[in-house]
Amino acid sequence: MTNLTPVRTAFYISDSTAITAETLGHSLLAQFEDVPFRQIRIPFVDSPEKAREAAQRINQAAREDGLRPLVFTTQVDPAVNGILRESDAFCMSLFEVFIAPLEAELGVKSTHTIGRSHSQTDSNTYQHRLEAINFALGHDDGVTMSGLDEASVILVGVSRCGKTPTSLYLAMQFGVKAANYPLIPEDFERGRLPEGLERYRDRLFGLTIEPVRLHQIRSERRPNSRYAALENCRQEVADAERLMRRENIRWLDSTSKSIEEISTTIMQEIDIHRHPF
Repeated sequence: MTNLTPVRTAFYISDSTAITAETLGHSLLAQFEDVPFRQIRIPFVDSPEKAREAAQRINQAAREDGLRPLVFTTQVDPAVNGILRESDAFCMSLFEVFIAPLEAELGVKSTHTIGRSHSQTDSNTYQHRLEAINFALGHDDGVTMSGLDEASVILVGVSRCGKTPTSLYLAMQFGVKAANYPLIPEDFERGRLPEGLERYRDRLFGLTIEPVRLHQIRSERRPNSRYAALENCRQEVADAERLMRRENIRWLDSTSKSIEEISTTIMQEIDIHRHPF
């Protein structure tokens, strides 16, 4: 049946990257599953001139959609906010929603400083995140055992089950040094973990995946190969899960979970404390 629900445009606007506005906006819009949204992020709107350009885009979307766009903004400059509010849109200033009640509770006025949320990131924490990213890249796919003492978590699982993107997300989002190591047929034949990982057992976390989905992913990379064959995928997944059970490794199925969900679960299970940014 054709979906006749009209598309609404949602704008995420900020004086900085607009990632905060987008994250909060996504969380709110996710509660309206039957409404289709076209989502547009407009970062670095830090002057009245840029605000007027953003307002023009908003008004154009209103004309094209025949509906008022939704605008989620983390702007703190009243002049910029005023220009956005004059557009033909439903505007929600996320800082105004949360800052005013906090000011009342704390009994002090906020600084209302542009880009304040990002200015808190000093050179040390920024460098720490870069080191975590470099660590994840340098310890991807079992390329080396050197330096694993520094890892907070070591992901294991069959090839293409989501270890690499999860490692990088943990590094970029939480500053966590994450390595990953593939489980291969030789490991299953030996019936034990890859040599060198036993000493890090408390840091191991396994990922698995439904064989049909793994077959689809591998077929995009190596079509018509034994590596991608459905029966081989079934065998590898079964062997990997059997090995993880035998070795008492905590693990989860990544098939229907987002990287955010997987990473949050790992943080809780391994009891990793994120580095503040």
